[in-house]
Amino acid sequence: MATTNSRPRLQYLLHLAQDNLDFRLPEIKALLALRGKPFQPNENFKEKSPFWCLDGLSEEDVRGIMARSVCAKSAFELWGHGKTHSELRTSLLNYPSENMSPFMHKDSTYRINVYTFNKTLEFSDRIKRIDALEYLPFDGAVSLKSPQHIFCLMEDYGTDPNNIPENPDYIYFGRWIADGQRELIRSHSVKNRHFIGNTSMDAGLSFIMANHAKVKENDLVFDPFVGTGSLLVACSQFRAYVCGTDIDYNTIHGKGRSSRKNQKWRGPDENIRANLRQYGTEKMYVDVMVSDASKHVWRAAALFDAIITDPPYGIRESTRRTGSHKDVTRPPDSNYVESHVPVSQAYHLSDIFTDLLNFSAQHLVIGGRLVYWLPVYIPEYCEEMVPLHPCLRIISNCEQTLSSHTSRRLITMEKIKEPEELDGLFHRADPRFSPYQGHNAFREKYFSGVNKRCFTVPDGPGLS
Repeated sequence: MATTNSRPRLQYLLHLAQDNLDFRLPEIKALLALRGKPFQPNENFKEKSPFWCLDGLSEEDVRGIMARSVCAKSAFELWGHGKTHSELRTSLLNYPSENMSPFMHKDSTYRINVYTFNKTLEFSDRIKRIDALEYLPFDGAVSLKSPQHIFCLMEDYGTDPNNIPENPDYIYFGRWIADGQRELIRSHSVKNRHFIGNTSMDAGLSFIMANHAKVKENDLVFDPFVGTGSLLVACSQFRAYVCGTDIDYNTIHGKGRSSRKNQKWRGPDENIRANLRQYGTEKMYVDVMVSDASKHVWRAAALFDAIITDPPYGIRESTRRTGSHKDVTRPPDSNYVESHVPVSQAYHLSDIFTDLLNFSAQHLVIGGRLVYWLPVYIPEYCEEMVPLHPCLRIISNCEQTLSSHTSRRLITMEKIKEPEELDGLFHRADPRFSPYQGHNAFREKYFSGVNKRCFTVPDGPGLS
């Protein structure tokens, strides 16, 4: 087989999973940006389609994307396509023979797969599809178990399972390049994790967040609401160093009541470090500590390559910060313990996001990304509700629906400049800061948006 380095740049086909549709495009764009490549789809691009044709890439670029993506299933070097099998034949016969020949010579082995989206074909129909490709100059031998090259005929029957057409909407044929990292969703499932909590983030969404943040090897990633460390687990998988803070002492130290069914108390080794050890990434673990996100302890410097977090919404986890509503002064005898931890008080959602954006503007490196979840009440949501900051540019805004009236949006922002002296820190009253409106009523609306008698809180991980 000839090396692909000397071959010209070709067109490639991505086959994407049909879940988390809103998150797919930002993920692929972020992974391309890691390689310094723009997103260049062909003229027939449809974002909701399971098949995307991309231009301007090399095979090395495609392999790099697939080594990270949990939204893409497979990638192919596209040899031909068309609305009918006749158009496909014409397209394949016009494909340069010099691009085909390295994979079709007599000393090679190959296999042809037939894949149909939104329709199931009988085995005999699949064989007919393969036999109809006899016009292709395959000189090698067929090997079903261990072929050197795999080719795939893909038929797209649309996305409506209730209206499946007789004939495919579009047909593709290409050489398989690589599979995505969908296996990470299974292997890192929260169900099998050593240490979990009530709101441990779903594995698939954790890896999506890491990809949106462009986390890469040797980055330093921080989670200010670390919980049981699900986001640290995902980032460490991509060889980034990880650290975090949380106000909950018991969670940080792995103490107290267990979130597992039929287990009353947490075990002696149920902690965040043990989670990374479970997946072989303990060496990427910097540390976690008990700390109040509203009163951070970091020195004023750009420390982090990415900040990724799932702030508490006050539904399944309380929103707390240290402090008291009472006026507390030091006693005159100066017998004041500096390490004293004061009682906690309410931490409003708008204050959480104000502090988070201010902290990110101060402590991200230029080009570093902030990725976080923003809960919204759907009937009142508008884009103007997403918090803004002059040092941070919004990259993407993706929605995950939670119920008929609530959702949460995954916001990705990139630091574009250092805070200036005139900027200072932004507050809700500052007209340059877009406030998270409706924050005080979010919990009330969450429960009162529909008939309370027929509504229950979604029972799944990752809902803070």
